[in-house]
Amino acid sequence: MSLIWVCGVDEAGRGPLVGAVVAGAVVLDPNNPIDGLKDSKKLTAARREYLYEQIMEKAKAWGVGEASPLEIDQINILQATMLAMRRAIEDLTTRLGTWPDKALIDGNRCPELPIAAEAIVKGDAKEPAISAASIVAKVTRDRQMMSLHERHPEYGFAQHMGYPTEAHFAALKQYGACDQHRRSFSPVRKALESIEN
Repeated sequence: MSLIWVCGVDEAGRGPLVGAVVAGAVVLDPNNPIDGLKDSKKLTAARREYLYEQIMEKAKAWGVGEASPLEIDQINILQATMLAMRRAIEDLTTRLGTWPDKALIDGNRCPELPIAAEAIVKGDAKEPAISAASIVAKVTRDRQMMSLHERHPEYGFAQHMGYPTEAHFAALKQYGACDQHRRSFSPVRKALESIEN
């Protein structure tokens, strides 16, 4: 009998005003366990980085998918999140060499997939594979934001990772939007309108 591969899937970056929404997908290896997996939001940045490397090394397979700010603006953040999740599972599938048998999705809905899928609310705290996926997604997106910070230090992305903070609003008001801002999000739209007027 062949092994059953179950992948956990989670995203990072639904709430920020800038950058891609990033999803991770992970199939853990039962013979190579990883200690300390939990919801990425409950970990320090250093701990996330450590566990990310452990996942890369020990997981049976992993994948990353994203939807760009332009795609978010075109199809909305929910549909873009579903798209990023599907892309993450497709990426994992190329590494695993086959579709996983089932996907456990953090949240209350699943992307359209050719395999069985189950949505689990607060799954990142309940399922180790989803916890691993949340870490992969968060570390990948945080690294993207650090890279974007180097290109656009005036926005302070290294501090707030693109989330809607007072400092971010102030920078939007002063500098307008950069090419990675989500123009369909109302705080960005309002900031641009106030500059135009």
